[in-house]
Amino acid sequence: MNELFEFVFTAAGPVTALVIIALWLSRRPASTSARRFAIGLAIVYCACSIRLLAVGASRLLTIGYHQFAADDVGTGPTAIVLLGAGDEFIEGWTEHMTLTLPPEGARVLEAARVFRLISPAWIISSGGPARTSHANEATGVTMREELVQLGVPRDRILIETASRNTREEALVIEPMLRTLGNPQVVLVTSHTHMRRSMGALRAVGIAAIPAIARDPRPEVPLSEWILPTGRALRVSGEVVHELFGIPYYWLRGWWRS
Repeated sequence: MNELFEFVFTAAGPVTALVIIALWLSRRPASTSARRFAIGLAIVYCACSIRLLAVGASRLLTIGYHQFAADDVGTGPTAIVLLGAGDEFIEGWTEHMTLTLPPEGARVLEAARVFRLISPAWIISSGGPARTSHANEATGVTMREELVQLGVPRDRILIETASRNTREEALVIEPMLRTLGNPQVVLVTSHTHMRRSMGALRAVGIAAIPAIARDPRPEVPLSEWILPTGRALRVSGEVVHELFGIPYYWLRGWWRS
């Protein structure tokens, strides 16, 4: 399903739609259905590509969440659970490197901030390889290295590299927490991803405290708020993914309110 949303809400989606419309009209130039389809698709993609509308829609997923503060958590052992969001594998002539994408980078920054606020016993850095390539480092490892650069002690970071999605992260993290004595959990993920993630953890018996990561690009020129951009299209894709993902998880028994 992730691949489908990535296809529809990147350049591949509108380009494919244009090809389909062009072929349709070339075969049936007078087709009213083809013209209506073209107009409807243009309106949808235009709306999804405007940041003002995309960010406004994302607020539906963040109702009730706020910036994490130290007094949000009680006393006793605490673990931060940091969920991955995908990395970028970069290959040179002789070497390669893996970098966090902006949404994941924002999560790492929030995890480091929360760590400094509450000094938890552990951080669980969670996420498997973003692609099947053997050269691509697991997300959990990449985020650990970023956390260390931000001043988090390496020996306080545990990594989870087997999961491929939010459901699998919940399943793998639950036994890890049990081996740590079931500490209270602070969950760090993107603001749009938090609602589905909280429900996924509840479904496996984990009650977490949310710590939403900030939008990685909150300050942009006015033109990017009102004109279509590829970044806004990706934000819309994230929102639609979550709006479909929550009921899908609920139907499968993977999400609890």
